[in-house]
Amino acid sequence: MLLQSVWFFLWGLLWAVFFMTDGFDMGIGSLYPFLGKSERDKHMMIHAMGPMWDGNEVWLITAGGVTFAAFPLVYAVMFSSLYSALMLILFALILRGVSFEFRNKVQSAAWKRVWDTCIFVGSFLPALLFGVAFGNIFQGIPIDEAGIYQGTLFTLLNPYGLLAGVLFVCLFVMHGALWLIVRTDGDLAERSARLAGKLWPVLTGVAVVFLVATVFFTGLYGNYLAHPTLFLVPALAVVGLVGIRFFLVQQAAFKAWCASALTIVACTFFGVIGLFPSLFPSSIDAAFSLTAFNASSSPLTLKIMLIVVLLFIPVVLAYQVWAYKLFSVKVTDEDLAHEEMY
Repeated sequence: MLLQSVWFFLWGLLWAVFFMTDGFDMGIGSLYPFLGKSERDKHMMIHAMGPMWDGNEVWLITAGGVTFAAFPLVYAVMFSSLYSALMLILFALILRGVSFEFRNKVQSAAWKRVWDTCIFVGSFLPALLFGVAFGNIFQGIPIDEAGIYQGTLFTLLNPYGLLAGVLFVCLFVMHGALWLIVRTDGDLAERSARLAGKLWPVLTGVAVVFLVATVFFTGLYGNYLAHPTLFLVPALAVVGLVGIRFFLVQQAAFKAWCASALTIVACTFFGVIGLFPSLFPSSIDAAFSLTAFNASSSPLTLKIMLIVVLLFIPVVLAYQVWAYKLFSVKVTDEDLAHEEMY
């Protein structure tokens, strides 16, 4: 049971790291039509996320791979139950990546408008749908004893699922606005800072509503009430939220972004810890739920994978830290002349 518990934690950690890293890419893309007032602004926004976005999505692939290898039954049921939503996310992410490449291939205003729209859709839609998917997992998915989904795509668009989607969008948009302050200067950075200041009370309000709604729609608080020390996790999310506001006032953009990263990771773990040991709870009957213990691979498989993870995850972390350090400077007009930067 220890191995299954360790892999449950790693599963949650990989999703948290993905949301922390690719979250600002999706946030910038969601802000693209609103902050991209000029062609220079749009180039600056693309270059601000450009060198990192595909590296950030390594964590999505890793999270999916871990689900497949460590909890194959969960992978099978999840990707059949949430097939439509996950395919929409996948196509949207592909569309975003293609948009960066195609946007400047033709010097036509109409052509660029098409791909600008694709950048927005390919960023906003995954942010919303990831929230909807995890919101539904938190409250339970209508799966029967055979793991067959008893619902449609519209079943997922319930009030709590949509509320989780709105929360994810707010988190990522804030994360993206803060990254723009870090990576850009001039008017774009100033407008991003003003927007972040206006977004903060909205994000805080949505987070409070989500926490209250969680009491009525889910059983996430069960683990917290049984082990009160676990309330340190949502407390960290509160610390992160307050830190965002504090560092914005202090004009310490990178520290504000780090506080936002802490908020995203803590929010993710709030749900993951509340779920334990369930990975894919059933809203029909708790006995039909898939847990870390009844849906895992063999102990030998988990041991071999743990060795692989301990060897290679530090390598992935090292090159990402190097990449972030390399591209931590402000985007300049000289950088904009090199389209390959994205």
